Order: sequence, then C-alpha cells, then structure tokens
Amino acid sequence: MRSGVVTFKLFRLAGGRGRFATVKSLSVARIVAVAVGAASPVVVHAQGDVAAPAPAVDPSWLQVDTATKTVTFLLVAGLTGLNGALNFNGFRDGGLTLTVPLGWTVLMHFRNHDGMLPHSAEVIADAHPLPTGPVAPAFARAFTLRLEQGLISEQTDDLRFIADRGGSYLIFCGVPGHGAAGMWVRVAVSGSVRKPSLAATPAGPP
Repeated sequence: MRSGVVTFKLFRLAGGRGRFATVKSLSVARIVAVAVGAASPVVVHAQGDVAAPAPAVDPSWLQVDTATKTVTFLLVAGLTGLNGALNFNGFRDGGLTLTVPLGWTVLMHFRNHDGMLPHSAEVIADAHPLPTGPVAPAFARAFTLRLEQGLISEQTDDLRFIADRGGSYLIFCGVPGHGAAGMWVRVAVSGSVRKPSLAATPAGPP
C-alpha cells in the first residue's frame, strides 16, 4: 500500500438485497475528520505514524426510558478519522459496548458522518472470523437500509428491535470489507442487568 493512500473494495448491488455484481477498487486519500460535539479534532496520520486515541463515551449518545423499557442509542458511523473513519462513534474492533436488559426495546438512530465513504449497520451474532459482508441480522429489523451499498454522507436510518435473546452481539458495518477491517462494536443482552449502559471496552477480536 502506498503511503497516504487506502484502498477499499466496494461491491455494487445487482438488483435485490443479497446479490452482488462486479468488484471495483476505489483509492481515496487518507481522511482528516473532525468529531462532532465536545470531542477534539482527530487526524488520521500517514502510514507509520501513531493515530489519535478513541474518544471518551459521550453520555448524550444514550437515552433510557424505564417506563416503556426502551433504550435509544445514537449510532454514528465515521464519527472521527480513527481507522480511516471505519468506526462507530469513534470506536473500532469492539472498543464500545452497549449493554441492554433482556426484553427491552432498542432504538438506534444511525447517521453516516463519514464525508467520503458509505456505511451501514446491522446487529449480528458474535462471530469469528468476522464476515466480509452483510449476514442475517440477529434480531428482526436490526439493520439499516442498503446494507451492501451503505448510506452516503449524512444519510440516516433507524434500527428498532426487541432484545428478546440474551447473549453477545456485534453492531457491524455491512458494506463489504468495512466490518472485517474493524468497523464493529458490541451489544450485550443480559437478564441480570436492570438498566442499559454504554461503556468503552477492550478492543480485540470477537
């Protein structure tokens, strides 16, 4: 790979969901991105330099309604330049975990903040090795539109589902190659917790 250039493989959708056509390569310049809110600007450095650390968890990302047992999570793709903007809320490789009580309704407001690449999101089973593209979601309606193609910059969509099965899951970018490159964070559904929470967690393979 040439210094300062990242190569991504994008799959063009051919007809309906789940079918793919020819593969094309797209080379883009390294991204300089500015985080929204209180986070400081983050620069993705050239190859060999040390990238900026992931931001702290912003409490405003999570809203909890105990009366209706609903948790609302603001899910932002490419919030910072970390990992070439292949991140959710500035975290990659499972570095962020949303914990949800069993049986609660989960509403994720997805937004693509990346100014250059399309992204999508779905909740999938905790899998290793990671899939290279979209797979069946772990819960009904736990996915954004155009999983393979992704949503372009500043497009939004909602994921709404009931966390009716306990276990470990991933929020995964379904655009081919993105999730496998580190664009995923974690969801834990537990019958032993009473209130949803969001916390930074050690990054690493599922």
